[in-house]
Amino acid sequence: MAIFENNELQKAQYLKTRRDFLRTTTKGLGAMAIGSLLYPENVWAHQGPIAQAAPVDPIRNGGILEALHHAPKAKRIIYLFQSGAPSQIELFDYKPELNKWWGEEIPDSVRGNQRFTGMLAAQSTFPLVGSNFDFSQHPKTGGYFSELIPNIANIAEDICVINSMYTEAINHEPAIVFLQTGSQQVGRPSMGSWMSYGLGSPNKDLPSFIVLLSKGRPDTQNLNMQVWSNGFLPSHHQGVRFRSGHDPVLYLSNPEGIDRSSRRRELDYLEQLEREQQAVWGDPEIDSKISQYELAYRMQTSVPQVTDLSDEPDHIFDLYGQDARIPGTYAANCLLARRLAERDVPFIQLYHMGWDQHGNLPNDLPIMTRSADQASAALVTDLKQRGLLDDTLVIWGGEFGRTSFSQGRLTRENYGRDHHPRCFSIWMAGGGIKAGTTYGRTDEFSYNVAKDGVHVHDFQATVLHLLGIDHERLTFKHQGRRYRLTDVHGEVVQGVLA
Repeated sequence: MAIFENNELQKAQYLKTRRDFLRTTTKGLGAMAIGSLLYPENVWAHQGPIAQAAPVDPIRNGGILEALHHAPKAKRIIYLFQSGAPSQIELFDYKPELNKWWGEEIPDSVRGNQRFTGMLAAQSTFPLVGSNFDFSQHPKTGGYFSELIPNIANIAEDICVINSMYTEAINHEPAIVFLQTGSQQVGRPSMGSWMSYGLGSPNKDLPSFIVLLSKGRPDTQNLNMQVWSNGFLPSHHQGVRFRSGHDPVLYLSNPEGIDRSSRRRELDYLEQLEREQQAVWGDPEIDSKISQYELAYRMQTSVPQVTDLSDEPDHIFDLYGQDARIPGTYAANCLLARRLAERDVPFIQLYHMGWDQHGNLPNDLPIMTRSADQASAALVTDLKQRGLLDDTLVIWGGEFGRTSFSQGRLTRENYGRDHHPRCFSIWMAGGGIKAGTTYGRTDEFSYNVAKDGVHVHDFQATVLHLLGIDHERLTFKHQGRRYRLTDVHGEVVQGVLA
């Protein structure tokens, strides 16, 4: 609570408990209501997690949790988010029977009461369309992979493909926000922010949550920055975006005429002023500002070091592909993600935009897979050869799937697929995941989940579980309610755990 050192009366008032306040005040409830409007920071209940169980693994990295809830399998996450929704039918979910139905109307028994997007409002028929691309079965894992992703197929023994993911959102922005924050409405903390809040970071010279963006095609939808927002958590848990170019982080460099010692003196004086304000107001955002000022000062040295790829040998660029030499590409960002993982950054989020193929899918989807296939597989291989894959969880996938019927004009050379929330595919590797497996199954049309469905909240609960966190016990009290990443849902998917 805020304490005014020069005012004993105010000090006594702030030290009284809420129970004393209600018992001794003639019109306690009314006074409390007025007080909550005038001094909200002094009457809010404690904000933080529910009381934790006995320590399992001590945390000394600045997170809110005093101890992990169980032994962790992963220490860090690299999330390769393929924004726009890759077609599971063309990549992972092999459906040879679907080809036999080419051009036939989707059966009512399969379609059910499925909600469609507004883009299908004028479409009167829904002809089924199989994949134009060949699949092959991996000789050891038994999983099927498209010819479009030969490099990912080569790491099949290191990954677990989940073909039975499903979601509740049918349009891009709410679906991405839902997968990243647990709610379709903006304003909730993202997964990386929750991890930063709970676990902190062992690296004090880099942000605990770093975001990298790339585009596989120029004509693509932009992302809402809310998907890496801290929401109602303290602002220093927000994702920090690294950009390509001379200044990876905006305004990080000193302006002309300011050297490092001058910057240090400025920050010391600024902190003194902020501390005086903190003593008066008790605002936690002041602490966030101070910590971010100090982090930015350290980042002036650490960021140029980590983003300079010139010390990488040629064979590493050959592994990731020649695009890795071009800053801002997906391949370069995958390589940068490995460098950040080496420096123990806990949450590294890559957004790769351009997977929204409503039309001309046979031409546009290969453009995206060419930009993503080699680099994605290279990242897993590189982490493995450096001994980092065992405690790094790698996630690859989009926000929903694509329909098994065609959107718009249908030919074998030019068809498209609309959004489909009922089933889609992702894969995960490392960090306690059962490698070399395929989990879940869809019907013969890749339209509905047939076995072992994995809801978005189940996926989120599983990710937190691998980090040693019980998803029901990492909470934050906001506006009178304790919130968590999984809202009031979610079960750990035991079938994907090693």
